[in-house]
Amino acid sequence: MTIHWCGTGLSSAPGLRRLIENGHQVVVWNRTVEKAREAVGDLTQDIRAYTLPALTEALQPGDIAISMLPADQHVSIAEACLKKGAHFVSSSYIAPEMRALDQAFREAGLVSVNEVGLDPGIDHLMAHDLVARYRASKAYDVENVLSFTSYCGGVPKIPNAFRYKFSWAPLGVLKALRSPSRSLKNFSELRVARPWDAITRYDAALPQPESFEVYPNRDSYPFIEDYRFDKAWKLRDFVRGTIRLNGWTEAWTPVFREIETLEGPAGEARLAEMAAEFLRDNAYAPGEPDRVVLFVSLKAEREGRVVFHETWALDAWGDARGSAMARLVSTPVSFAVESVLKREIAAGVHAAPHDPKLLDSWLGQVRGLAQYMERVEA
Repeated sequence: MTIHWCGTGLSSAPGLRRLIENGHQVVVWNRTVEKAREAVGDLTQDIRAYTLPALTEALQPGDIAISMLPADQHVSIAEACLKKGAHFVSSSYIAPEMRALDQAFREAGLVSVNEVGLDPGIDHLMAHDLVARYRASKAYDVENVLSFTSYCGGVPKIPNAFRYKFSWAPLGVLKALRSPSRSLKNFSELRVARPWDAITRYDAALPQPESFEVYPNRDSYPFIEDYRFDKAWKLRDFVRGTIRLNGWTEAWTPVFREIETLEGPAGEARLAEMAAEFLRDNAYAPGEPDRVVLFVSLKAEREGRVVFHETWALDAWGDARGSAMARLVSTPVSFAVESVLKREIAAGVHAAPHDPKLLDSWLGQVRGLAQYMERVEA
């Protein structure tokens, strides 16, 4: 079986290097061969120029293709895998078009595993672990009122005036600020047109007390089922969101105000112009450490009294191994690849696993990627 790793961008190297160092047969594909050589040329010479036809021709039955390319290319690679009898892995959210391939993957006895990076990925593992622990706890009662939160974000280890730094093109960050979200707050659906309309404070479960700013993103509702919450459970809050340094709202208020006014092609052009300015003025310097924080919490209350409250807290930053973001995104991808090789994941289209053995194994390995990671009881 050959592993075909497609894309060697800023979040790819640690997981790719791990697979090569672990002795797997890996072909590295990248649109720019020279950039791939910079990332892994000291470990392998099997580096090829990526095109979908070239990859498709190279795939053999039982191989695994990993897409660390832009998300809009995942489905076409997954379809090529189906055509050639190969498995597929990506760190990205499962798009409707990917989910539609589930039956085809099942019938072919092949695996498409996605959402196995940082967020989505490690956050899913933590959520599955907390739900399993709650179900098994003495506090469990179907009449309990539950609150679930999951906040993740990359922030500068050394804070700057802008309260944020960019390690790659900021256009995606700016476009995300224009995206609506849906979550559950105080038993009611909360729809937010713009993130800055729903920013709140979050006190983090870290060894040194620290607070952050948080806001909901995307649509949290599908994850109620994905995390195996019973339909009978009484849910007060359920939110997955983004975390930022304190002071981010104030520093970014002029950005919010301008984004609100941008429309049409001229607006898109201005957004691209803003992105270029931000990358120029607020990029990481060579060797400067980034920081990733992730907090996943489940609380159960009965008659107004807390009977269960556990939080996974992760704090990681760049060090001699490179950026925290890169190792937390790509290393879990390599765990997924090895699990597919060991036939530990069933055929079909899946997100990060909830199997207890895989949870223990993957979370145990993630601990080594962060400077701090603990499951804290409140």
